Amino acid sequence: MSFSGPSVGSGRTARAAFEFGRTYVVRPKGKHQATVVWLHGLGDNGSSWSQLLETLPLPNIKWICPTSPTQPISLFGGFPTTAWFDVGELSEDAPDDFDGLDASATHVANLLSTEPADIKLGVGGFSMGAATALYSAISYVQGKYENGNPYPANLSAVVGLSGWLPCSKVLPKRMEGAVEAATRAESLPILLCHGKVDDVVLHKFGEKSSRSLNSVGFRDVTFKSYERLGHFTVPEEMDVVCSWLSSKLGLDGS
Repeated sequence: MSFSGPSVGSGRTARAAFEFGRTYVVRPKGKHQATVVWLHGLGDNGSSWSQLLETLPLPNIKWICPTSPTQPISLFGGFPTTAWFDVGELSEDAPDDFDGLDASATHVANLLSTEPADIKLGVGGFSMGAATALYSAISYVQGKYENGNPYPANLSAVVGLSGWLPCSKVLPKRMEGAVEAATRAESLPILLCHGKVDDVVLHKFGEKSSRSLNSVGFRDVTFKSYERLGHFTVPEEMDVVCSWLSSKLGLDGS
């Protein structure tokens, strides 16, 4: 995937309503026990990940793979591409586009809201999709989005591959004195994986995200590094995702 584009003007004008693209669903091959929304990276779509997720040995999971809106991206000088939110750089040092993050996290929660009550719910993603999944985790523990609207879904697992944590700068203040949020943060399992030779979202940002989550009370955060992994995924990494999800979601494998 190319991460460069022609410069088309600068900055962005008033934001249009978000129009999300097509959603791809991978049905469970066994007994349906969990539903996970999986979010693609910048410039990608839900189809490519649905094809990969379909091959995983997780018969009890239903995967929902939405496609983000196409919008002008500051990183590309305003050139439009599929993205969950606007971004000037792919790191947790970038200013946060809370409008975009809220819209995407709301879309994710809406996709989960129609699942049966006894089904465990999760969210995961790659790169910018991982950032959106982590933002969903923050919204879940705080019980609301940045815009104050209540967060409706009850998350049981969050996975972020090659991503970063948005809103890390304001998070400590947000979590101060929030007893209910602290209780949720303590028990929400999060898996972060990152390649050491990632030249798109640097490994140090993945590491930093893990530390940021720990520092505000997330107690069940697993961070895995991969020596020769760049900004993509490999079977070894997906094996870890499979065993971690099976364990954290209590899947029986049949």
